[in-house]
Formats: sequence, structure tokens, C-alpha cells
Amino acid sequence: MVNGTDDERGTTERVLTLLGLLQQRQVWTGTELADRLGVTPRTVRRDVERLRTLGYQVHASQGVGGGYQLGPGQDLPPLLLDDEEAIATAVSLLAGAGGAVEGAGDAAVRALTKLDRVLPTRLRHEVRALSGSVETFGGGRTSVDADVLMTLARACRDAVELTFDYPTGDDVRRRRVEPYRLVASDRRWYLFAYDLDREDWRTFRLDRVTDASMRTWHFRPREAPDAATYVQESVSTRVYSRQARFRIHAPADTVRAQVPASAAVVQPQGPDHCELLSGAANLDFVLMHVTLLGHPFEILDPPDLRTRCQALADRLLAAAGTA
Repeated sequence: MVNGTDDERGTTERVLTLLGLLQQRQVWTGTELADRLGVTPRTVRRDVERLRTLGYQVHASQGVGGGYQLGPGQDLPPLLLDDEEAIATAVSLLAGAGGAVEGAGDAAVRALTKLDRVLPTRLRHEVRALSGSVETFGGGRTSVDADVLMTLARACRDAVELTFDYPTGDDVRRRRVEPYRLVASDRRWYLFAYDLDREDWRTFRLDRVTDASMRTWHFRPREAPDAATYVQESVSTRVYSRQARFRIHAPADTVRAQVPASAAVVQPQGPDHCELLSGAANLDFVLMHVTLLGHPFEILDPPDLRTRCQALADRLLAAAGTA
């Protein structure tokens, strides 16, 4: 005699099989589903009600061409994917993480970490192999190793300490961090993390990370600055020996459209003004870039940049023959 637990397991497996069938084809008759499942049409009707209780919109219609049809629900219910579909989805998400579609990179990584949680081990090597055959052109972000991306995404998701090799000057050092967020710019992926050895927040380029591995214990998240803002300021200003600050007489949205996010931080200062902060080893390059934006501007900092601006203006006037 079959006990209650086995009966429940059999019902669950049958309902999942039914869901898989409904996802494969637009319309099934009750007789077709009953034959596929090896049950009566009455059992099919009961299983359809179970799916509806779980949030799946299963429509039933009578007459010629009628039957059961899976419709969109108010909320996104779980999807059943076979091996080929799971591999194709994972590879597509890895490609999407490259930022070919604006705003899709972060969502692709989030979806990929969810899929990775349930992806069978036997499929992971196929995903890695196929992802290596995906290329992009026409710009996009710097390519990132799929294993590194997944390891860092899992570590952020699960709040697990992380170690990896990272170049510092002419040396490569082992870093030990608490990973918090993956942040995508217009050019690269970055890891925002708390460096345990340096006892401070740090930004790491994913394309420079190698030999990443998660440690065996979790950490309690610290109070952290805004990840996107911190990373943007790090890559556009703090990484350079000198920084410059300007007041631009133009709306912030207008200036942001002209300046790569990885090159400067633009903050609104009213409807018609904004403040631009950028860095470089030689501030003349920043000065020229701000000049070429085509908007009136003022130099706020550093004071010596005003002298450089005057010298540059004199050279330009001399070149124009109007000095």
C-alpha cells in the first residue's frame, strides 16, 4: 500500500509535469493531457486547479480548438526549464551582463545568480563552455571571466567573505574582503567591498580579479555608503592624484549625456546649473574636456587651475592670431 507521503510526492511530480506540458504548447485538450499523464480527465481538472492555486493562470475553453492554455499571471510564477533551455538562458544572461542593452547588465546578473542557485552541476560546465563562444562588438563593457562574475555575485548574495588575487602596481597581492555589491559602469564591472586588511571600503575592477574563491564563513553586513556613488567617485576622481571641481551653467541631465559616467561625477545644483567633479594626473585634460562641452563654467577647485586656464586661453588666442 502506498503511504500518504508517496501519494503527495506523486501528485507534486504530476503537477510539475503538467506545468511543463502547458509551457511547451499553446493549447492542450483535456484528453491529450490525460493520455500524457496517464490519468483521467477529472484528475487533470484537479491538477489544473492546483496550478491556479499556486498563481498560474490556466485558461480553459470549450468547443473545437478549445482546451487548456497557460496565460500570463499577475505575478511571475516559477518557470520549468529543461536542460537545453536552462543552458540557453544562462548563456544569454552571461552575454547580457556585458551591457549590450542599456540597464540590462545588473538585471542579468541578478537573474543569473538565481538560476545558478538551482542549476544542476552537470550543466555548469556546458554553460561555461558555451559562454566562451559569445562575443560582442561596437563598444560595451570590458569582458569579464564568467567564473569570476558568478563567484563574486554569489559571494555578494550570500554575504560570504571572499579572497582573490589583484594587481597593485607591479605586484599581485591576495585580497581578503567582505563583498557587498557588483556595480556596472558604461565601461566596466566593479566590486564594491570592505577590505579586511586595509580596514576600509575599496573598489575592484572585475577584469583584474583572478583566482577568486569564497571562504567558509558569513559576515554581518556593515553600514555602507551608497555603492554606485562610491564606485563612480572612485573611478572618476579618487584614483587620480589630482581632482578638479567645476560649476557648469547647464542642467545636470544635459551634462551627464555628454560625459561618460566613469569620467566624472555630475551633481545637480538647481534646474540650470550643476557641479562636475573629475580627476586626472594632468588637470589640463580635464579643463579641455569641460571647455569642449560648450557650456559656460566656473572653476571651483583647485585655485591653481584658474592660472592654467588663463595660460591655455592665451595659447589658444595666439594660435588664432588675435592675441
